[in-house]
Amino acid sequence: YVYEDSMDLIARLPTIAAIIYRNLYRAGTSVGVVDMDKDWSYNFTSMLGYDEPDFTELMRLYLTIHSDHEGGNVSAHTTHLIGSALSDPYISFAGGMNGLAGPLHGLANQEVLVWLTQVQRELGDSVSDEKLRDFVWNTLQSGKVVPGYGHAVLRKTDPRYMCQREFALQKLPNDPMFRLVSQLYKIVPDVLLEQGKAKNPWPNVDAHSGVLLQHYKMTEMNYYTVLFGVSRALGCMASLIWDRALGLPIERPKSFDTPSLRKLASQAANVCNKVWNNLIM
Repeated sequence: YVYEDSMDLIARLPTIAAIIYRNLYRAGTSVGVVDMDKDWSYNFTSMLGYDEPDFTELMRLYLTIHSDHEGGNVSAHTTHLIGSALSDPYISFAGGMNGLAGPLHGLANQEVLVWLTQVQRELGDSVSDEKLRDFVWNTLQSGKVVPGYGHAVLRKTDPRYMCQREFALQKLPNDPMFRLVSQLYKIVPDVLLEQGKAKNPWPNVDAHSGVLLQHYKMTEMNYYTVLFGVSRALGCMASLIWDRALGLPIERPKSFDTPSLRKLASQAANVCNKVWNNLIM
């Protein structure tokens, strides 16, 4: 049943997500009916109320590149964990979406947009590389991070970032926010390398995705996590099908003993002290 349930879930998600969007932002207007002659992404964007071909093409890209990204991220791992107990795909995916609701996982591209908007507000649309570099340094020296840069796994520029950049270069090369993103792409990695703390100074997928959505007038940032969830279903369900096909066992993480917990607590305290010292210097 796992394959059939997974296909059913993937088929229904765009309609459910579109109803949420229409109820929240379009006065509850109807999503219409599914066009069986069109693809999954086309129907989703149509039900959302967008008919511009370039936006439909963007959503094909967005839904593809956000579908999966190794099994260690919160949403994919949670879906796998719950599914390993032989829970059905609906319950497993619902658990994964509860993980995606956490701001450290699901709000990354929104945080990038907020920061980019702050940059534009303080420096204007046309800013010199020198002033932008100073702004980045001020962000770091205040104890904050540059949103959209670095990754827990990757040690090079996120290929999902590059896919979006190629799209933007073709479709919206003169968009002010995209020009700012491109300028940061030239500046931020060198600053992070100079700072010497980042293992990966390169941009990730979140450094770009929100800018593209904003360009096509999808400005409701609180909905972006829903888009992420619709996309993530493709990867999570594919992995769950493989889990069942291979007969993988229930997941049993190792436990920490008391000395290990004390060691972790000590390390965390040291990090907090360093951050505090940087703030008061």
